[in-house]
Amino acid sequence: QVQLVESGGGLVQAGGSLRLSCAASGSIFRNSAMGWYRQAPGKQRELVARISNLSKINYADSVKGRFTISRDNAKNTVSLQMDSLKPEDTAVYYCNLQFLSLNSWGQGTQVTVSS
Repeated sequence: QVQLVESGGGLVQAGGSLRLSCAASGSIFRNSAMGWYRQAPGKQRELVARISNLSKINYADSVKGRFTISRDNAKNTVSLQMDSLKPEDTAVYYCNLQFLSLNSWGQGTQVTVSS
């Protein structure tokens, strides 16, 4: 069983920055793909950014050029640096780990961007 704990959410004005972090338990982190997803009220959960175990990165078109995902295998952490935030980035952000058939989620952290 893998536990994921997110931190770093909060309230920020449009144009500001936040950095989310996710700490994972267990020994499979370095072999896992890690992702950040978000879910706004009334909307489906969507992929924001993903980094594979080989550090191949994918971003949603809506965040390209503004968000940066990174991982630290020595610390079992994945981070999401969010710059130039917009009100439409407001959502609960979830950390995700994928390893073979295992698909684990964190509890989520709220990000609110005011206009």
